[in-house]
Amino acid sequence: MKKKLRIKNIFIIAEISSNHNNNFTRTKKLIKAISKTGVDAVKFQTFEPDEMTLNINNRNFKINEKKSLWKGRKLFDLYKESSMNWQWQKKLFTYAKKCKLLPFSTPFGEKSLNFLKKQKCKIYKIASLENSHFPLLKSLAKTGKPIIISTGSATEREIEESIKYLRKNGCKDITILKCTSVYPAKPSDLNLSAIPYLKKKFNCKVGFSDHSRGITSTLAAVAIGADVIEKHVKLNENDRSLDSKFSITVKELKDLVLKVKQIKESVGKNYFLTKSEKYARSRRRSIIAIRNISKNERLSKQNIGVLRPNIGLNPKFYEYVIGKKINRKIKIGSPIKINFLNKK
Repeated sequence: MKKKLRIKNIFIIAEISSNHNNNFTRTKKLIKAISKTGVDAVKFQTFEPDEMTLNINNRNFKINEKKSLWKGRKLFDLYKESSMNWQWQKKLFTYAKKCKLLPFSTPFGEKSLNFLKKQKCKIYKIASLENSHFPLLKSLAKTGKPIIISTGSATEREIEESIKYLRKNGCKDITILKCTSVYPAKPSDLNLSAIPYLKKKFNCKVGFSDHSRGITSTLAAVAIGADVIEKHVKLNENDRSLDSKFSITVKELKDLVLKVKQIKESVGKNYFLTKSEKYARSRRRSIIAIRNISKNERLSKQNIGVLRPNIGLNPKFYEYVIGKKINRKIKIGSPIKINFLNKK
């Protein structure tokens, strides 16, 4: 039986994507810096441009959205610029492991998947725009490895079909990442309430792949139950890449990890009365003698009160004990207890 990916608390992934900027030495520096932030994994993207699209000068093969960061660019040229040299990637897998990070990647075809198999990739990620690529999904499912799949650009029906297909082909460990395929994504685009919904619907781990600016949306996702976080990371604010405008710096990533842990602790598992609160219970009110009380004297508003600390009967019994005779002498400040009452 294949070992499942076990996610303790929150599994945090630093996505390098095109932030390698075609500079091997700087990418190693980025990985080293990431390793000091407390994240669990570093992720690459593994592809060659011809696995993605055709190198032709045709309007259909260009970015035409007016608000896109890459308006007017050919798809092939974008993918060529963002692709990472595979020999570099081979070395970076080894380097990441030395830095105590789990390296894994997103393949975009059979060729890149075969390369990653040779690197003994322990997890595979399915990118948003590939979540309907059933031939690739089948090959990934057949590896027996844990699979993380992003939901961007897909309808609920399409997500359901993809998850069902992965399971049909043998995938036992699936994590869904709520994702919005807009770069950068506005908070109003994110719809994070889908996270608990997807958890219940598919009975699996669900996380958030965040393409928005900053870390606020990521923290919100953790607060409502995200198991996994994926965030694009760059070395510093001066870095410029295809992804830099929606990537956070290593410094921000370190802050993110700290706040994620704090939020996870804050959410907790027990709705009421934490261990830390138990001392506070001793400072609650209870029924206490407010003057000396003689044996067989009836309890009244003149001799008992509801005061702090919590040494006597719960205040909910106040009306019940009023008028009852006491079977012993009680000094002022003493608790009133149920066995102090006459049975008759």
